[in-house]
Amino acid sequence: MNKLTVYNTSKSRLETITFEFADQNTTWFNDGCSGDDVQMITDAFDGLLISQRGYRYPIWIDDKSRADIANSKHNALKLIRLYTEDV
Repeated sequence: MNKLTVYNTSKSRLETITFEFADQNTTWFNDGCSGDDVQMITDAFDGLLISQRGYRYPIWIDDKSRADIANSKHNALKLIRLYTEDV
């Protein structure tokens, strides 16, 4: 189990969660090179957890899934921009 701090978009605050990443719930992207690039997307807690490279907190978005964004890191980046516009 991994303990990590995430930005919960539905509550607009940071939270600490405990979660286990596995091949069944996570898609990894190893081709990125910039700090803004998506490193992984994970189905978690009936939502989508998006982690970027670098030192940003992962972002959790309620009621979304990897299937909703077609397992696409480009669509994940669009969601990040949409949900963190005012943060």
